[in-house]
Amino acid sequence: MTRPAVLLLLVAGACLSGGCAALTNPVADGIPVRRLPEEVLGRPKADLRPVPLTMLRQKEPDQYRLDKRDVLAVVAPQVLGPPEQLPPVRLPDLLNNTAAIGYPVPVEDDGTIKLPRVRPLDVRGKTPREVEALIRQEITGQGPTKTELVKPEVAEGVSVQILQKRRYQVMVVREDSVPLPFQTTPGQPIFGGTKKGAGFTITLQAYENDVLRALNATGGPPGLDAKNEVTIYRGAYDPANPQALAGCTPEELARRRGVGNVTRIPLRVYPDQPVTLRPEDIILNEGDIVYIEARDTEVYYTAGLIGAGQFPLPRDYDLDVLQAIAQVRGPLINGTFTQNAFVPNAVQTGIGNPNASLCTVLRQLPNGTQIPIAVDLNRAFRDPRERILIRPGDWIVLQERPGEALARYITQTIRFNTTIESIKSPNLQQVITGSNP
Repeated sequence: MTRPAVLLLLVAGACLSGGCAALTNPVADGIPVRRLPEEVLGRPKADLRPVPLTMLRQKEPDQYRLDKRDVLAVVAPQVLGPPEQLPPVRLPDLLNNTAAIGYPVPVEDDGTIKLPRVRPLDVRGKTPREVEALIRQEITGQGPTKTELVKPEVAEGVSVQILQKRRYQVMVVREDSVPLPFQTTPGQPIFGGTKKGAGFTITLQAYENDVLRALNATGGPPGLDAKNEVTIYRGAYDPANPQALAGCTPEELARRRGVGNVTRIPLRVYPDQPVTLRPEDIILNEGDIVYIEARDTEVYYTAGLIGAGQFPLPRDYDLDVLQAIAQVRGPLINGTFTQNAFVPNAVQTGIGNPNASLCTVLRQLPNGTQIPIAVDLNRAFRDPRERILIRPGDWIVLQERPGEALARYITQTIRFNTTIESIKSPNLQQVITGSNP
């Protein structure tokens, strides 16, 4: 057997051995990108549009309407307090920015107020001016009881003001990095961030108890490391019977805890997806929980010549397969030369290696199955349709084709240094030029 034949057999044996990843690649037979249906490719994030922030804020009414937990400042001559005593005066403070004159009268849970010698008056849904008229009518004998307590001219001194607006205590649980100011040196404040798992308990006044104000009070909209949505859990846990919730189904748990529903509010939607937010969806009540969920699961994985790793996906824009490989500094049109290794040179010795172009994207479908998607990187640089968008949970596996592996083996095995040195030798130059020594 001639020497070239032996060399070819050795090369073929090396390629066919179990050490050649190009031939033992378990995901080499993938479906080309151009043959995939649209539902597998997915919709690009570039089409998402932000939800107007005004949709997260409730509309303020033309007049303040009373409800339970409001506190009124009432002046009713000869009904509240001694006639010779002036009613108390409340000045503005940090919690209440308005002044009020009158005796404090709370609105009960049933929506009524109670005055001495007067039947309970239902004030729910009424304005302070309407309550004034109702009190005058009742104490002058024009009401259902027909009992005159004061003269009509005395009743003209009745006054009703809002002493304290009703408030709602809401919990906000955030799993993103909430920016908080802190001081390093005097006069030089900078901004840092809290770790994940920040929790807040805030108090919101009536007609300000909405999602937008809850977010603004705890650091603003979700950060880039959180999902672009807000989840609201309605109701509160009943501490009187904590063991009754053990082992309950979600439906039974919701019924026992008084949770009517769980509201999910997306902050970015596609144009063909209408946002149907009702006023009750964005209004927060006592004991509600606003939850900002982290997006730790929105990652993709790499293997093969790129190297094994896990990397986060951007939240608000897409990465195609070329951009994803470039993000992790993988080999692209550089002779499969990795940029992750700490090496002094950017090129390899010799004439170099071929570019690895066999890329397989492993994607899991909603039904739990997995399909391999074949991407030709050489074609992807010329045809944008070949650049599949990377989705959460995708695996990007880069390997050489058998021909590329064979070319690399030959370039690494056969060196041309001897031939070049022979050309540089004086004797060979004399033969080429025809000159005599």
